[in-house]
Amino acid sequence: VTVYVKVFANSPFLVCMDLARSQEELIDPKYLWIGPDGKKLEGRRYANLTETGKLTVMGFKESMSGAYTCTLSHKIIETTTQEEREMFEAYQFMVYAYREADHAYQVFVRFTTRDCELAANGLFFEELKKILNSIISDLTCHIIESSCKCHSVKLPKQGLLHELFVSFQVNPFAPGWEEVCHQVPYDCEDATNMRVQEARDRIGEFFHKQTYALKRWFQTVPIIHYMDNSFSVIRIDSCRPGFGKNDITHKNCASCCVVCGPGTFSPNNEVTCQTCTRPRVKMYGARSC
Repeated sequence: VTVYVKVFANSPFLVCMDLARSQEELIDPKYLWIGPDGKKLEGRRYANLTETGKLTVMGFKESMSGAYTCTLSHKIIETTTQEEREMFEAYQFMVYAYREADHAYQVFVRFTTRDCELAANGLFFEELKKILNSIISDLTCHIIESSCKCHSVKLPKQGLLHELFVSFQVNPFAPGWEEVCHQVPYDCEDATNMRVQEARDRIGEFFHKQTYALKRWFQTVPIIHYMDNSFSVIRIDSCRPGFGKNDITHKNCASCCVVCGPGTFSPNNEVTCQTCTRPRVKMYGARSC
């Protein structure tokens, strides 16, 4: 059985029997749980074991990932002879730490301009970035990887238009984000993702208001102005070092950033774990080989 546990959370109950066995009478049952390091879990402070063989791993960390094996032993007593036989059954759980992916948003928007050689185009773009950053700065988010390119566009049954194609990324890791993160250390990704989603919504509302302003406030349309309904956005996911996505190996947690397995590593915020050229890494969550 494969189980995914969010970092710093408690695992669900791991039950030392299958469904069929749980419906039957067990005589003198005993449960032996072995952790990924090959040692008994009984007595370890992070392992909560019940007398009925259920295990909860508390405060899960990436290093706790791996195979958890339980051996169930119980007696079978022959009705006629009262002869006792001991039975053994083993159950294995592959338990992986995971994190929520960090979200950022790539935004695309277009503006009409009078001419691609207009000096005001560059000034407009710099001013736009300042405005957008000011809208989201209190969320510890910022605009990165911005670009502005001017193209001539021929529309059906219309003349030639000059348009500014603007793109930028709304990123949640503006200076100071770590201090904000320290206030909620266990669910930092959740808090970060909520902040950047709010930043995305504010920017979307800003461009929506451009359409309203052009229709209601301006008698003469400005030389550079927003093109109605040109705003679009896509989400970009990234994983923390030591984690990555794999929708084949971890298809039941395809959107999760799952801990890198032995022989793989992730040194940065990419979304995949890389294979070590010489797989000496035996641990989970490696950031280097």
